[in-house]
Amino acid sequence: MKIAVNTRLLLKNRLEGIGQFTYETLKRITQSHPEHSFYFIFDREYDSSFLFSDNITPVVAHPQARHPYLWYLFFEFGVPSKLKKIKPDIFVSTDGWMPTNIKVPALNVIHDLNFIHHPEFVPPVVDRYYRRFFHTFAEKATRIATVSEFSKNDISRQFGIEAEKIDVVYCGSNALYKPLTDEEQVAVKRDFSDGCEFFLFVGLIHKRKNLANIFRAFDSFKSTTGSSTKLVVVGSKKWWSGEIEDTYNALAHKDDVLMMGYQPTDVVVRLTAASKAVVYPSFFEGFGLPIVDAFNANAPLITSNITSMPEIAGDAALLVDPNDHMSIAEAMANIDADERLRDELKRRGAERRGLFTWDRTAELLWNSIEKLMQS
Repeated sequence: MKIAVNTRLLLKNRLEGIGQFTYETLKRITQSHPEHSFYFIFDREYDSSFLFSDNITPVVAHPQARHPYLWYLFFEFGVPSKLKKIKPDIFVSTDGWMPTNIKVPALNVIHDLNFIHHPEFVPPVVDRYYRRFFHTFAEKATRIATVSEFSKNDISRQFGIEAEKIDVVYCGSNALYKPLTDEEQVAVKRDFSDGCEFFLFVGLIHKRKNLANIFRAFDSFKSTTGSSTKLVVVGSKKWWSGEIEDTYNALAHKDDVLMMGYQPTDVVVRLTAASKAVVYPSFFEGFGLPIVDAFNANAPLITSNITSMPEIAGDAALLVDPNDHMSIAEAMANIDADERLRDELKRRGAERRGLFTWDRTAELLWNSIEKLMQS
């Protein structure tokens, strides 16, 4: 069978959340199913490391999809022209986008509908594109996959899609995330936090990730407890200006906030495993990869009590109200002071690790593809 796949987010050294999902699932699926032929459709020159097996044929469609107007041209003209030549039996898109004039059975992976719930987090031109096309992307898909029960219910409700048409395909965690020995944790603290304990935030510096309230919570935690614990922030300052920067500059304990910018994966892995807790009280997540990364690294976790995060975290995190920085501060204080609580959260996180592996993700996505084949 010929399977055409939208792989435009397979970008060398730039695999963010959906790109990571695409990489981890397709690598396993193509290698596990040599009986099928896969056609990877890129929007620019591809890196050969993404050709995981001999049954993959790379195809480059134009134009490069770097802007809403170019997204439109890529998916409405570039991809269909390649599909006409390939003549695939099915089409799979792992990022939510697809041609609206699709002629073959299609599986579309829609990760979340953040733009509907928080349009303020999306640039206006992007928001207009999403609102114009995503409903159609969902309707035109023969089947839909998504990354949590929360997102499944949200897609069904927002777009009027039958729940039976939507499969849940949970994400996995990078296998590099694993616990460190006590000696290794001491070395990380020596190298990055002046030997002090630290809370860790990892993610895009964006309003949706709630860094302003994390700063407010940390300031309150420090003022209330007098703890020596620091806050380490890892992420590029892409959306730094405005509320986030202003809140940071107003901190009474700014000297205890270590802004590290973007860091390579191996550094993030070490920081996660050495942290006193990962702090991830996002306003909206379809899944939330840092949650399962914390589990794999044996790090206690603070995350939000809304959207998909309680579903993914289960009982292995302190759940907080992301809109209330005092709720986050209280969780910080509890974890900072209570070693038994930290150990219990680590134990519960270890129990949930097996639920979220990329092997399982690939298996679930393949199950969804097989349903598409039978449709």
